[in-house]
Amino acid sequence: MKKATSLLSSAVFVVTLSGLLTACGPDRDEGNGSASEGSATPVNEEQDGAAPEKPEVLTMWVNDEEVQLDAYEQIVEKYEKETGISVEITPFSMLDQLESLSLDAAAGGGPDLFYQPNDRLGDIYLQGLAAELDLTSEQLEGYTEGAIQALNYDGVQLGIPAVIETYALYYNTELVPEAPKTIEELEQIAADLTNASADEYGFLFEGTNFYYLYPFIEAYGGYVFDQNSEGVYDTSNIGLANEGTAEGANLIQSWYEAGYLPVGITDDIIKGYFRDGQVGAVISGPWNVSEFSEALGDQLAVAPLPTIDGKNLSSYSGVKGWLVNEYSENQYWATDLALYITNPENSLTYFEVAGELPARTDVEIDDELRQPFLQQAEYAVPMPNIPAISSVWDPMGDAFEFISQGEDPQEVLEEAVQQIADKIALQEN
Repeated sequence: MKKATSLLSSAVFVVTLSGLLTACGPDRDEGNGSASEGSATPVNEEQDGAAPEKPEVLTMWVNDEEVQLDAYEQIVEKYEKETGISVEITPFSMLDQLESLSLDAAAGGGPDLFYQPNDRLGDIYLQGLAAELDLTSEQLEGYTEGAIQALNYDGVQLGIPAVIETYALYYNTELVPEAPKTIEELEQIAADLTNASADEYGFLFEGTNFYYLYPFIEAYGGYVFDQNSEGVYDTSNIGLANEGTAEGANLIQSWYEAGYLPVGITDDIIKGYFRDGQVGAVISGPWNVSEFSEALGDQLAVAPLPTIDGKNLSSYSGVKGWLVNEYSENQYWATDLALYITNPENSLTYFEVAGELPARTDVEIDDELRQPFLQQAEYAVPMPNIPAISSVWDPMGDAFEFISQGEDPQEVLEEAVQQIADKIALQEN
């Protein structure tokens, strides 16, 4: 295994890139072939002996976090031994990869495999950066259905899932002995423990961050974009000012009015309060397990989000996975490598080293602090992967800033939806 050390340090992802894209991806060649599930023996080789010749080297861009690099170095070493193919890993920030690819891929630059979150899939597809993957149901067996769909764009499978993340309820058992099962129980915890003058609270979350607000909107029938039976989004049908969204917004506003959520609180403040034992429960993701565990020790526990009217809350989930470079000359073997590094055995290795949850149903996680996130993931909804989602975050964040300050939710939401529609129209023109 080789590990490249030089990067384009000046590469910066441009958020407005989607506004410059064309309306569809380029024509792609058919029949690139696919590799077998979780192994280094391509299925086509067994069927017709037509597997492409093995390349000497496959290249992959791995997100430049040390634990992720360590995990993949261990995993690809086994692949090299099984196939005789050398794998060259380049540390490259996931957030910076697309700009480099968009500039260099067509000229033969870039890796065979790159790593991206599902909410960038629309831009990736419209730029034609990822190969369309022809995968069988057997090859996709074991990956969660939501993760597969999250890396599918307009009916085209563009990625192989690696990890999934969503949020759940952390709680301090010294203050909250048992996890609240319902939203009413959570509100009672807030009523019992909140003393705003002493910076003590029952529960906290970022009440102006739409990522965390989504469950409380969806629970009453709110939605971002309408979807048809095939999962295709209709960006002209925005459900963020409908009756359900307004009801969810009224619930959030009532928490501000009661003093349960302080106006203007940030994620950093929330985490600090929780670490210091000043708040009973917080809604956050698995990326904080180590930090909270170090601060609270055995007092830390995690549970799925509470229910509303008997319904499990549908949190937003993010899926990160491996995509094959559209311009790679080794698409067959790059797909084989992607399936191999995300198979059950290697997904478990990745979890044990990097601490991120595998996007699979057939990997057993023996971790009482992380297992509840997998439970919550059963009810999670992948964030929309179309470019139009970039038009949602700021208007909805601003809307809930006003809602937190007592403005009329319905009026504010209607204004936000108009802003979203205007932004989408600019993207499409």
